Amino acid sequence: MATFYSASAIVGGTVTGQYVYQVDGYSRTKEIPNGKQIHSRAFWVGDCCWCISCYPNGAGPSCADYISVFLNLVDAITKPKVRPRFSLLDKEGKPVPGHSRHTELGEYLVVGARHGLNDFLKREFLEASEYLVDDCFRIRCDFSVPASIRTEDRAPPLSDLQRHLGDLLVAKEGADITFRVSGETFSAHRFVLAARSPVFRAEFFGATREGTTTTGDCMRIDDMPAHVFEALLHFIYTDSLPEMTGTEESTMAEHLLVAADRYGMQRLKLICEEKLSRDVDENTVAKLLRLAVQNHCHTLKETCIEFLKDPPSLDVIMATDDGLFEFVAIRCPVLLKELWAYEDDPIHDDLLMCL
Repeated sequence: MATFYSASAIVGGTVTGQYVYQVDGYSRTKEIPNGKQIHSRAFWVGDCCWCISCYPNGAGPSCADYISVFLNLVDAITKPKVRPRFSLLDKEGKPVPGHSRHTELGEYLVVGARHGLNDFLKREFLEASEYLVDDCFRIRCDFSVPASIRTEDRAPPLSDLQRHLGDLLVAKEGADITFRVSGETFSAHRFVLAARSPVFRAEFFGATREGTTTTGDCMRIDDMPAHVFEALLHFIYTDSLPEMTGTEESTMAEHLLVAADRYGMQRLKLICEEKLSRDVDENTVAKLLRLAVQNHCHTLKETCIEFLKDPPSLDVIMATDDGLFEFVAIRCPVLLKELWAYEDDPIHDDLLMCL
C-alpha cells in the first residue's frame, strides 16, 4: 500500500496537515473480510503521531457495501480535538465533488482513539468511476491540531513494521503457502513463518514433516482448531495476540500455549504462561498443572505448585479430581516433598497411597 504525505504548516495557532493515502491493488482488497482493516504508515502532525486506517469492505455489517476510513491516534503528547475531512481524489489530485466529507468533532483522549466515516465511499461507485486508476485509488485526510512551542527533539514515529506485516497477512499479497486446518483455508508466506518459528523453517526448508500433511503448496493440519491457527498466524505476523476477553482469552491462551510449544515459539509461550498463571485457582489448578507439565512450562508449573502447597486448597482439589494424586506423584515429586511436611493434615495418608 503506497502512501504520500505533504508537510504540515502552522497557521493561526494551529498545525494543519494533509495526508494522501494511496490504496494499491484494489481488486485484492476485495478479499479482505468485513471488519478487517489496512493502515497507512505513521506520520506526525503537531505533537501527535497518526495513521489512516481503511476498511476496504466496511468497518462493520451495517456498512459492508462501503469503504470505511478513520484517523487513528498512534502516539501523543497532547489530547487534541480534531475534525478530520476525508476526500476521494481524482487523477489530478483534487477532491471529487460530493465525495469530500468532515467527520464529527472527535476527542482523541487516549492512544488508539479514532474517528472517521463508516460510509465514506460506496464500492459500486468507485468500481464504475474514473477514479480507480491502475487498480489504485487515493484518499486525502485534512485536519488541524492546536500548535504548541517545543524545544526538544522530536522522536521518530513508532515502528509500523507489525502493522504492515499484519496488512500483508490480511491482503494475502505474495502468499506462497496454503494451510488447510480443520476444514478452513489460510494463506501465508513461507519466509515470514520460517523466520518466526524454527519448526516451520524445518518443515519448509528441511526434511521435518511432524503433525502435517503436505501436498504441493498446501499443508494440512488436522490436530488444531481453525480459530487457534488463525490466532497463531496473527501473532506470527504482528507479535501480538488478537483482542479477546474473559473466558475466551483464557481458553485461547491454553490452545496457543500448546501451539507455541509445538512450533518452538518461546515468546508466545511465555506470554501464554503469564496469562494462565494469573488464572490459577481451585477450579483451574489441576488442569493447568497438567498443561504446564505436558508442555514444559516452568513458570506455570511453579505457580500451580505454589498454589497447591496450601493444604486446605489441596484437600478441596483432590476431592474433586481423583487422578491428580497419581499425576502429582509421578510427574511432580518435588511437590510431594513439600507436602510431606504437613503430616498432621488429613491428606497425608492419601499421599502415602500414591507412593
